[in-house]
This record gives sequence, C-alpha cells and structure tokens, in this order.
Amino acid sequence: MLTLAVDAMGGDAGLAVTIPGALAFLKQQPTARLIMVGDEGQLQSALAAAHAPMARIDIQHATQVVAMDEAPQLALKNKKDSSMRVAINQVKEGKAQAAVSAGNTGALMATARFVLKTIPGIERPAIAKFLPSAGDHMTLMLDLGANVDCTAEQLVQFAVIGGELVQALYPEKGRPRIGLLNVGTEDIKGTDTVKQTFKLLKGSEMNFVGNVEGNAVFGGEVDVVVADGFVGNIMLKTIEGAVKFMGGAIKQEFQSSLFTKAAALVALPALRGFKSKFDPRRFNGAIFLGLRGVVIKSHGGTDATGFMYALEEAYYEAKADSLTKIEQGVAAQLSVLTERRLEAEQAAMANNIE
Repeated sequence: MLTLAVDAMGGDAGLAVTIPGALAFLKQQPTARLIMVGDEGQLQSALAAAHAPMARIDIQHATQVVAMDEAPQLALKNKKDSSMRVAINQVKEGKAQAAVSAGNTGALMATARFVLKTIPGIERPAIAKFLPSAGDHMTLMLDLGANVDCTAEQLVQFAVIGGELVQALYPEKGRPRIGLLNVGTEDIKGTDTVKQTFKLLKGSEMNFVGNVEGNAVFGGEVDVVVADGFVGNIMLKTIEGAVKFMGGAIKQEFQSSLFTKAAALVALPALRGFKSKFDPRRFNGAIFLGLRGVVIKSHGGTDATGFMYALEEAYYEAKADSLTKIEQGVAAQLSVLTERRLEAEQAAMANNIE
C-alpha cells in the first residue's frame, strides 16, 4: 500500500482545500494511505467533520506553517517544524513514498533540496509538468521556473531526468523523443548556451529530435521539451493565460444573443468535452525532478479537485517506482556523456599536437 505525505496547512486555503481533496483522492485510490501533516487539533476536527476514513489516514503534528510570501531561506532556517518540512521528512525517513504541498514554491524547493538532496550527477532539480497535446498525448516540459539561468550541462541533465521520468511512467512508448525549446528548428539559432546544449544532446545516446518551437508542445511531436526556467516559466504562464482567455471568449460569444445561446445548447456536449480536456485542475501537480525523493507542488490557489489531481500525480509516480528508474537511467546516461566528452577532449588535444 502506497503512502503519501500531505502538507495539509499549505496553500491559499489550507485545510479547506487539502482535506476534501485528500478524501476525494482516497475514494479514487482505495489502496492508498495518507499522512496528513499539520496542527493536530485542527486536523482532527476537520477530518471528523468530513467523516474521513481514519483507518487510512495518519496525523503527523507540526507546529509551524510556511507563509505563501515567506522568503525561502528564512523558511528553511526558521521553520524546521513546518507542515511542509515535516511532510518532506516523511519521504526521507521512508514513511511515505511521496510528498505533496500547495505551499510556497520557493520554500518548498529549498526545503526539498536541503532535506532530500539531488540525484548523483544532477546539479539542480527542475520543475516539470505534463501538458496536454494532440490526441491523448502528454508532453513533459521542464524547467518551469526553478532555474532561470542554466549552463548547457545543466540543460542536458534536465533532458536526462525528463526522459527517464517519461520512460518510467510510459515504458510502452519506447525511447522518449526529446526536443530543445528554441526560436527556430535550425541548429544555428538560439543563444550560445542553447547552441552548446544542442551539440551535447546531439552527441548523446538520447533520442534527441533537435530544436523545437513552442507549438511543438501541443503538436505531439516530442515527449519532453527542455528549456531554462526563465523561458519555461514564461511559456507556462502564457499557456495558462491563453486557455483562460479562450474559455472566457467562447463563453462570451455564446451568451451574446438568443441565437448563440440556442447554439450553445446544441454544442453543449462538445463544449463540456473541451472544458474537461483543458481544465487546468487536471494538470495540477508540478514535479520537482532531480531530487532523491518524489515531491509534487500543487498550485497554491487550486480547489479540492485540483489538489486531488496533484495527489494522483504523486501516487502514479510512486507506484511506477519512478525515482529508482530515474536514478538508474541518469547514472547510465551521464556515464556515456562523460565518456564522449573525454573522447572529444582527447581528439582535440591530438589535433593541436599535430
């Protein structure tokens, strides 16, 4: 039976969202267990009021809460008994297979990195997220904001961990197709860092398909899109804004006259399908990839349904034993990259001597 640790106090609404979200998740996954972390008294009262199945829930007391606007380093230093940190500690101690929080993103990343450390060979963890694309395809994109300035080697590491995650979760798809986000598909385009990353990825054993533009995220052409956190975060927020705008525009058009209102009734099944497919709550749950433990970040302002989906993301990663597979894959991939870099350096030295 898989166990998830839940930062019950985190997020904009705290218990008002995490409790109903957790109970909805338990209903969906009858073999899962939860460790709800937070103020014991408040948790007991809220769970009792919700008629929670306590046979599948443990309460872990925590005396502190990290504020949504709290500086990450201050939270790391001064909030050692926060619900966020105690939840992550459950993963480190082996009591839970994953931790989920809707709390302060910077504080969660800093705390998770301090407590769990990174996978050997990975310098920095990245924020990754699955996004919907053509058909039923899902595209993993990283980094989405953890590292705004990256070296070429770090971008290659993101490609490795992203590819290994997709391989772990969807082994039936074969070798993941990896694309490097750029302003064009030609290898001569992009910043110096992107050009260097292109060369490194091309010389690797990964299934690198080359540079891709932003529309490839939704085209189903690749399984993993790699970018630095600055570009990735801007693209993610642009996507979220565009979806919200389109939803509002469609609603406004169908309400503009009696004729369009009548047309809306006819189109209602299709509209519901569209809304469901692009409902941002279904894709709530960003992955802190590269850590020696599974940590999922829920959007701080999500509702209970969105929080349930974040728990689902954690559950499926833990069930697939993704961390073990990622660590094994990273070791193999980075070993090949190191060998090829040494070969290239030796060849360069030989040419200079000649």
